Amino acid sequence: MQSMGLMAQAPAEGVGWLSGKLLGVTLSSAEWVLWVLVVLSVISVAIMLERALYFARHRLPDSEALAVRLARGEFDAVREAVKGQRGMEAAVVREALASAGQGADTVEQVIASTMARERPQYERFLSFLGTLGNNAPFIGLFGTVLGIIKAFHDLGSMQVKGAAIQQTVMAGISEALVATAVGLAVAIPAVVAFNVFNRQLKTLTSRTTALGHALVGSLRSEAR
Repeated sequence: MQSMGLMAQAPAEGVGWLSGKLLGVTLSSAEWVLWVLVVLSVISVAIMLERALYFARHRLPDSEALAVRLARGEFDAVREAVKGQRGMEAAVVREALASAGQGADTVEQVIASTMARERPQYERFLSFLGTLGNNAPFIGLFGTVLGIIKAFHDLGSMQVKGAAIQQTVMAGISEALVATAVGLAVAIPAVVAFNVFNRQLKTLTSRTTALGHALVGSLRSEAR
């Protein structure tokens, strides 16, 4: 049995030097790939929970009603409503109202500057989810390829025939395919979460823009 194990780890005869070296590396267990995917999965779940809480806590309730108030010129009421609120919408409204006395053009610049400053806070970690969703299947496929290489190498080193060959190959391949399944299981939630958060960010940006337009429009109408 020990000699068979050594044969399984030795490069096949007739293989080139570089191929032999690479084969010796790939014949190691592919279980480390599964552990990498498990760690990435834990990180992605933590990011999903953190982002969900961040988006929920950094949004302005009833922003549509506030936009109507801004359009009517009820600046004091809106200023009181956003006091203590967090997020892009509240920050834009507060800073825009603070600079309202300098004219509509200045307010537009303040709104653009505040949105550019606040947006990266919402995009934080989203690139990780997008990258993981795109590449986790390839990591799993890499583990599957390593497992299949090892299964066929072991098969070539064993002195068995008939049903034993089929059993050896099928057992090795089925074990190797687990890595692909795990890679897909990690990638799918990451892709879904990435798309959901991006959609929420677009909606939030649109709501913030609507608030800014309402305020600027009211200031321009007063200036006429």
